Amino acid sequence: MPVFFKSLRLCVMLAMLVLSTAPAARGAEPVCEAGAYGAPDQDVVVLEAKDWTPSPELGYLLLDGRYGSTLSPDSPVSCGPGYVSLKTGAVEQVRLEKRDFKRTREEVPVAGAMLVGELLEPTGQDVAPVRPLVVMVHGSETEPAIGNNRAYLLAAQGITVFTYDKRGTGQSGGFYTQNFELLADDAAAVMAHAQAMVRGHFSRSGYWGQSQGGWVAPLAATRSKVDFVAVGFGLVTSPIDEDREQMLMEAQTLHLDAHDMAEIRELSAATAAVVASHFTSGFDALERLRQKTADEKWPRLINGEYSGDMLRTSDRDLHRVGRAVFDNLEIIWDYNSTATLSALNIPLLWVIAEKDREAPIAATVSALERFRGDGKAVDVYVFPNTDHGMYEFVEAPDGSRRNTRVTDGYFRLVGDFITGKTDGPYGRAYLPVK
Repeated sequence: MPVFFKSLRLCVMLAMLVLSTAPAARGAEPVCEAGAYGAPDQDVVVLEAKDWTPSPELGYLLLDGRYGSTLSPDSPVSCGPGYVSLKTGAVEQVRLEKRDFKRTREEVPVAGAMLVGELLEPTGQDVAPVRPLVVMVHGSETEPAIGNNRAYLLAAQGITVFTYDKRGTGQSGGFYTQNFELLADDAAAVMAHAQAMVRGHFSRSGYWGQSQGGWVAPLAATRSKVDFVAVGFGLVTSPIDEDREQMLMEAQTLHLDAHDMAEIRELSAATAAVVASHFTSGFDALERLRQKTADEKWPRLINGEYSGDMLRTSDRDLHRVGRAVFDNLEIIWDYNSTATLSALNIPLLWVIAEKDREAPIAATVSALERFRGDGKAVDVYVFPNTDHGMYEFVEAPDGSRRNTRVTDGYFRLVGDFITGKTDGPYGRAYLPVK
C-alpha cells in the first residue's frame, strides 16, 4: 500500500478514536422535556417552552420561585430521560422524577360566551385519591391561562387545578372585559363545573386569584359553595383608590412637597367623578385643575393608573374620546370590595408584596386588620422587598426595577393553604396582622 494511503488510514483511525473518547458536546446531552418534576413534600421544577429561550431549551420555574432558561450556564436544572437533577447547594443535587397528570379539556357555557378550560389532576401511587380543588382566577392580563406553569406547581403539590381562558382570551369566546360582576359570575360557573367533574374526589375547594383576581375571586366565592379563597398581590380598595395611592407613592418617590400632594388628591377626586359617571359628567373640576397647574412641574411626572394621562388630555378630547380611551372595559370604578369580604365566612389568605408599585398596600393591610379584629378568618403574609407579581427585584439609581425571581415561599404558602396545612415559615414573609 502506498505510504500516502497508509498515512491517511492512520489519521482516520486516530480521528475515530478521539471522537469515541471525547466528552459529549452540549448538543448530545439529553434534551429537556416539558412538564412538572417532583412531588408533594419535595422540590418541584416546571419546564415549558418560552419565547425568550431558543428551542429545544426550555424555561424553568422552581417551587422556590427561581426561574430562567435551561440553556443558561448557571441553570440549577439538568435533564435526564424522565427526570431532572436540581442543584440544591454547591455540589448537592436531588433527582426529581417527571409527574403524570390527567388533563381534561372542558367547555363551560356562561352568559354570552363559551369558556374553555382544563382540569389538571395529578396521578400516581403517591397521590391521594381525594384532593383539594382550586380554580385559578385571572388578573387583568389577556394571555391564555390554560397550561400555565403556576398551575403545574400546584398540581405537583397534590392539588387538582382548574384553569380557564377568561372571556375574550385564548380559546374562550365572548369579548374581553374587566367587569368584576361578570367575571365573578364566570368564575362561579367554572367552579360549579369543576366541582361536578370531580364530585366525590375533592376534600375542599376554593379560588386562587392574583392581582385583579383579588377583586374577582372573593366576589365569586359569595356566589359559590367553597371552602377558601387565596389572594396574591390584590387589593381591598377600589380602582379609584388604587389610582390615587399609586400617584401618592410616585409623589413620595419624587420628593414632592405638601402643596403638590394636595393637588394630586384634588386630581384624584376630579378624575374619580369623571370615570364614576362613565364620562357623562365631572369635566369642569378637572379642567379647572388642569388650568391651575398648567405651569407646574408635577403634572408632567405623575401617572397613576389613569389620572395622569387624563390630566394631560385636553378637555375637548376627553369629551370626544375619553370614554373610548379610558373606560372601554366596563370597570366598576368605585367597586366596594370591603362589602364583598364582609359577606364571606370562609378562611381567606391574603399575600402582599411589600414594595408593590401597582397595588400600594397600606389601605389593604388596614382593612385586613379590621377584618381580623371582627373575628374573620384572615391570614395575611407580607413578603419584603417584593413588587407586584411577588417578584423580588434590583432597583437602579433612576428608580427602575429589574425582576430577579418570584420570592421564595410564595408558591409553597399558597399550596399549603389550599391543602389546609399552613404552618410556615415561608421564606422571609412576616405577619403584619396579629
